[in-house]
Amino acid sequence: MSGASRAPLDRVALGRALSQLANAGGRTALCGPVAPAGRGARRIGITGAPGTGKSTLLRCVAAASLAQGRRVGVLAVDPTSPYSRGAILGDRIRMGEVATHPELFFRSLASRSAHDGLADNLAGILCAMESHHFDELLVETVGTGQAEHAIRLLVDCVVLVLMPESGDQVQAMKAGVMEIADVLVVNKADLPGAARISAQLKDVVTLRRPDANRRVPPVILASQDDAASQRAVADAIDAHCIWLRERDDGAARSRARAAYHAQSVLNRRIGQLFAGLPPEAFDAPLPEVYREVVSRLSNELEASPSGGARKARSQSV
Repeated sequence: MSGASRAPLDRVALGRALSQLANAGGRTALCGPVAPAGRGARRIGITGAPGTGKSTLLRCVAAASLAQGRRVGVLAVDPTSPYSRGAILGDRIRMGEVATHPELFFRSLASRSAHDGLADNLAGILCAMESHHFDELLVETVGTGQAEHAIRLLVDCVVLVLMPESGDQVQAMKAGVMEIADVLVVNKADLPGAARISAQLKDVVTLRRPDANRRVPPVILASQDDAASQRAVADAIDAHCIWLRERDDGAARSRARAAYHAQSVLNRRIGQLFAGLPPEAFDAPLPEVYREVVSRLSNELEASPSGGARKARSQSV
């Protein structure tokens, strides 16, 4: 949708909706939004270990998209402390001058109970943003490393950010997040060792088993002070999204996202139901514990507005 034809961004309404979704308990999230019909915003995930410059690169990608007239939404996930349950939520300060752009919306999210580098109800939050006519949604993950591959299910392009001192990380990531990356970026390329890690990465991606459904991800050297390298990252993302659009109708990705959304919400709610069981409940055999949790979940669904409407329809037939 072009900038001239879309409605102005209602920041107040969107902010309130995202706050409600971010704070929604598992029970509330079960009745959360779904993605609107039709092609929505393209989604870009930026992941990598802490300290690699993900936030700086995200700012550069957002700036490039804004320069092309796109409306850009940014979701930055910050880790939640397991002790205080708080999060710093300070990524906005690294967005620089683009933070005030009228077509950019930025939101920090606490990871809360999520353990996959994302945040509670992130799938629902992305669905809610789809209805506000964004052209591009950028998601910066917590940055936990090898196991951070859930982002693959929610975005169209995964950008993995590393830095010259990442030699050991490359070895650790070979069987993890590196396998899902669509674009590999060696950030802070002005530091010693950038060329060596870039060569290592190229060896890794070219030695993979060929897959007709996957592109060989480009490896790009980038630096905060090198505008050409930043443009190369943006161009690589564009190229991957074009490639994906030409080969995929989106149905499989939509189903995978819906499955992840359902599983994450249900897992969280089931965990809450377990936590609410009295201690003596665990004296019973496992099948009885299972039946009790399923019964509680079923009763909740029947008591919800959608459950009541479904029951009324079935009784009228």
